[in-house]
Amino acid sequence: MEGISDIRIVGIDEKRPPRIRKEPYIDLYFRLSHKAPLDWCQDFVDLQSRQEYASKINPDECLFIETWVRTPGEIVAQLQALKQAVADCNARYIEKIMAYERNRDSDNDQLKKDDGPQGQLNRIIAGLDFSE
Repeated sequence: MEGISDIRIVGIDEKRPPRIRKEPYIDLYFRLSHKAPLDWCQDFVDLQSRQEYASKINPDECLFIETWVRTPGEIVAQLQALKQAVADCNARYIEKIMAYERNRDSDNDQLKKDDGPQGQLNRIIAGLDFSE
C-alpha cells in the first residue's frame, strides 16, 4: 500500500495526450502515482489556484492533474513547478495528520487523568493486555 509521501507525478494521461487548442494553449494531464485522498486533492487545488497556470484535480478521480501552458517551451518548467507543489502538498497533509494525532493523544491523556468514573474506565481500558 502506497502512502501519502509516495504521491508523485509519474507521467502523462495516455487517454488525454497534450493538445494545442484553437487559442495558443496546450492542455496537459499529468498522472499521479496513485489515487490521492479527497482532502489532499482539495488542498492541492487551493494551493494551485494562486499560480499563473492554475491546475486542478477532478475530485471524483483524484488521479490526474489538469493544467495548461501557452507554449511547448513552458512544459518542463510547469512540470517542475507541479512536482514541487505535489511534494509541498504531501508535507502539509502529513503535518495535518500528525497534528490531529497529537491532539487526539492529548485528549486521551486528559480522559485518563479524570478522577471520576469515566477516568477509572479509561484507565482500565488502556491497561488491558491483549497479548497471548
